[in-house]
Amino acid sequence: MFQRIGGAAYKAGLDTSLNLSALFGNPHKSFKSIHVAGTNGKGSTSHLLASMLQLAGYRVGLYTSPHLVDFRERIRVDGKMISREAVCDFVERYAGMEFAGSPSFFELTMVMAFDYFKQQHIDIAVIEVGLGGRLDSTNIISPILGIITNISFDHTQFLGNTLPLIAAEKAGIIKRHMPVVIGEDSAETHDVFVSKAAIEDAPITFAEELPQVLSARRDADRWVLETRDFGTVTDQLSGDCQVKNANTVLVAAGELRKLGICLPDAAVRDAFARVCELSGLMGRWMVVGTHPRTVCDTGHNTGGWKYIAEQLRHERYERLHMVIGFVNDKDISHILDMMPREALYYFTQASIPRALDSKELARLAREKGLNGDNYDTVEQAYKAAVASACGNDMIFIGGSTFVVADFLSI
Repeated sequence: MFQRIGGAAYKAGLDTSLNLSALFGNPHKSFKSIHVAGTNGKGSTSHLLASMLQLAGYRVGLYTSPHLVDFRERIRVDGKMISREAVCDFVERYAGMEFAGSPSFFELTMVMAFDYFKQQHIDIAVIEVGLGGRLDSTNIISPILGIITNISFDHTQFLGNTLPLIAAEKAGIIKRHMPVVIGEDSAETHDVFVSKAAIEDAPITFAEELPQVLSARRDADRWVLETRDFGTVTDQLSGDCQVKNANTVLVAAGELRKLGICLPDAAVRDAFARVCELSGLMGRWMVVGTHPRTVCDTGHNTGGWKYIAEQLRHERYERLHMVIGFVNDKDISHILDMMPREALYYFTQASIPRALDSKELARLAREKGLNGDNYDTVEQAYKAAVASACGNDMIFIGGSTFVVADFLSI
């Protein structure tokens, strides 16, 4: 399982996924789909799209990864998690079949989702790429629309160590005649997408060239967005990165309308206002407490931390307490460079084998001028932060999706 042990569990290629799906009658062919790739923002984009489609009256499947607290978070229909009984039923059916391959955890989970979506008679599914795009298991689908949110450095051991190489892997979801929306553009990756779209004769839209978001202002822990076609949109997701994510989603909504998908303005606005309630989204600049203000965020790479670090600088507090942990298979030096030097740190490790040892993290952090103590568990680190913090302070929990998962579990 990749999220627990990392690279040893990574399995590239589509053959096993295709064969496994065929074993269950190719359920992915029974519904329309939207495919969402990118380095950051995939989860927010997917949950927002699923929410607006649901409010527009469609029966909507949502497949995302990883989960935070409950495995069933990965598979939802109209915002509700797959039942425990449905999970058991799929596993029992698979166990009783003769399958020559050795599917990974992700491949089995994906086909479980598609099989469940078929059983639930959904109209459309929003499918988030697991890792990369070209060789990701989810790339067996034939979507009506593809979305690539942005390109940054992450999983370089699998996707390449330059932005054009990473972009080429993400561009692998672009299929023949399929419209694709590119959320954030850059000089280094622009031609990669244009070239792939030309090869596939796929209509391509760069969201920043015809933006939907005209202006943005903060109102407490929400964004208020003035948009070109959807009026005033109040976004429940308050991270700095969400303005660009929102623009990507709104441009994608416009493309879906061109494809004949009914998306009333009211459904779009309501989806942004209630996305967490409608879809179960957690961990995106999630405010979980006041006095002291307590926020967790799953951002775990340089692209994500660029926004987190900037947002932390704009927060008001007497002292900042950082409960931080990472996985052990990433170069975190650039992330540590972005972290506020004045904060008090609680270095910790998530409850997975892949976690970076908290003592090693503390050593690396001190070399960067970050000071604090190390703790064996997220719970210990968080309780220490609470004991030390005053009412006007701020506590931030993050660095790794799995640190946030442990935090939300307690």
